[in-house]
Amino acid sequence: MKAVLPALARPLVEPHLPPGVDVHWFATPEQAIELVADADIGWVDSNVPGQWAAAAAAGTKLKWLSTIYAGLDPLDKPRLLAQGTRVTNGSGVNAHTVAEYAVMGVLVAAKRFDQVVRAADRHEWPRDAPGKLELFETQALVIGYGTIGRLIGERLAGFGVTVTGVTRTAAPGTIGPDAWRARLPEFDWIVLAAPATPESKAMIGEAELRACKPSAWIVNVGRGDLIDQEALIEAINKRRIAGAFLDTVTPEPLPPEHPLWTTPNIIHSMHLSGRSQTRMFVRAAELFVANVHAFLAGEPLKNEVDLSAGY
Repeated sequence: MKAVLPALARPLVEPHLPPGVDVHWFATPEQAIELVADADIGWVDSNVPGQWAAAAAAGTKLKWLSTIYAGLDPLDKPRLLAQGTRVTNGSGVNAHTVAEYAVMGVLVAAKRFDQVVRAADRHEWPRDAPGKLELFETQALVIGYGTIGRLIGERLAGFGVTVTGVTRTAAPGTIGPDAWRARLPEFDWIVLAAPATPESKAMIGEAELRACKPSAWIVNVGRGDLIDQEALIEAINKRRIAGAFLDTVTPEPLPPEHPLWTTPNIIHSMHLSGRSQTRMFVRAAELFVANVHAFLAGEPLKNEVDLSAGY
C-alpha cells in the first residue's frame, strides 16, 4: 500500500509504521503532486492552501487523505466524496493554543491591552487604564462548541464567566443553531469557533449585530467568512457593538488597503492562534501513526470527517 508523507514528519513517523506500507517522502509541493497520483494514503499538506488542494486533487486513487489542518475549506470535498476517499483532519492538535488565543482576545479587549502596548511604544505613562471591563460575572456565547469551543468555555469559566455553547445538534448542556440568535442581547462576548460551511457563512450579519449589546465584543478564531465584514465595520463605526478581536478574516492575508485595518476597535492577530505552539506537529504525527495502524486493521479512524457536512 503506497503512502505519500511529508519528509518533515519522517523522524516522528517512520519508526512506528506498520509493515506493508510503501512510503514515499516528499519535500516540496511539486513532489507531493507527482507522487500522490497512484497513492492509497496521502498526507500532502502545504502551508499554501492552493498547493495543498492541488496535491489532494492529484490523488485520484486515494483511499485515505490525512491532514494536520482542522478546516477543509480549500479542498474539493464533493470530489473526494465521489471517489470514495476517507478524510481525517487535525482537529484537536492545536486546540489548546487556539483556545488560549481566544481567551487572550477576550482579555485584551476587556483591558484594551492593545492600547497599553501602543502607549508603551510611545513611552507614555497613562493616568488611567484604557480598558476597565471585568470578565467576572459576564456572559459569553461560544458558537461552535466542539473540541476548541469546549476548551474556550472551560477557560472562560475559570474567570467567572457564564458560558453558553452552541452545537449543531443541541448536545446536552448546549443550545442548537436555531436558538442563539434570540439570545444575543444577553451576551457580553460572542466567540466564534465554528467550522466554515454553507450554513455558517456570514452567520454574524447585520441583523445579528443589531441584536447585540452595544458593549458586546466579538472574538473570531473560527473562519473569516463567519462574519459579514462590511456589516461588522458599519456596526463598529456606528457603535452598535464595542469591537472585535479577529484572528481570522477574509481574504487572508488581508490587503494593506482593506478597511478592517483602520476600523476603530478592531484588534487583529493575523491567524496566528494555531501557530503559537510547539507541539502541534508532534501531536499530528502521533495521530497519523495511530490512524495508519487503524486503517490497515480496518478499525475506525480518529477525526474522520463527514465530507457531506464539510467537517
